[in-house]
Amino acid sequence: MQNSTEIAYFVLAAYGNIGKLKYLYFCIMLLWYILAFVANAFLIIVIYLDRRLHEPMYILLCNLFVNEIGGSTSIYPLLLSQMFSDSHEVALPWCFLQMWYIYTSASVEFCTLAAMAYDRYIAICYPLHYNAIMNTARVAMVIVLVWIYSFVNFLFSFSPIVRLTFCGSVIDKVFCDHHLVIKLACSVSVLSKASDLLFAFMTIVIPFSLISVSYMRILVVCLDTSQENTQKAVTTCTPQIISLSNMFIGSIFHFVDSRFDVAYAPDKVRILLSVYLLILQPVVTPFMYGFNLPKIRQTCKRFLFDRK
Repeated sequence: MQNSTEIAYFVLAAYGNIGKLKYLYFCIMLLWYILAFVANAFLIIVIYLDRRLHEPMYILLCNLFVNEIGGSTSIYPLLLSQMFSDSHEVALPWCFLQMWYIYTSASVEFCTLAAMAYDRYIAICYPLHYNAIMNTARVAMVIVLVWIYSFVNFLFSFSPIVRLTFCGSVIDKVFCDHHLVIKLACSVSVLSKASDLLFAFMTIVIPFSLISVSYMRILVVCLDTSQENTQKAVTTCTPQIISLSNMFIGSIFHFVDSRFDVAYAPDKVRILLSVYLLILQPVVTPFMYGFNLPKIRQTCKRFLFDRK
């Protein structure tokens, strides 16, 4: 153990020695980051320019795309910089900043999906009252509340670790993980140990419960309506369900890798699973919504091919 007063940085040990492959990994990660950034930014611009898409669902989608850019930015710059580092050191303030970025982004993602599920619930179950309930001002207020809730959630759950002193500096991951950081502390209170569980409850359990209720009610309505309306509901809800499933699976991978001994798993597999959500979600989201929702797909085609 190192003396707590000497800890000024953490070492991300999962990188190991990748040798000459670092150039290949760097190119792959850089291209993947550019793809995620461009795809999300493109859809934000498309929705902004086409006034026909200035509807609650697409405004919420814009918030989701903005968050995907933020979420990918929380991980890729560090990954790219560490590719050419021999020590893989990260200063404590930068580590804490990355944790704030990653975990706040996850909270915003789940909460936005909950807001989108509620939007679909109103649109399908109360179509005549939709414009009155889901107007632009109310959607803007929902988005503001999502970000405030996510920020306060992180601040309340993670503030205990800022006051900790650390007797170890090695994190067996490629990014700063809250639970592993706590394990490096010289002494930890019960509140600090439970802080990530509290955050998981506020970030995943509460939004997931709201989403489940919304989709259960949508399902009940779909069973009693025409096949055409059911197909329309399925078309608009499927991307959200896939995004939610991907988030849920990625969260499970992250939780298992942080809390349980998975040394029996190959290192490369374990590392890929730990960053599965951070790498895949920012790319899945724009392509899922951009090519599956008819109005966005048509607008994209006009934007790319019909501009004169």
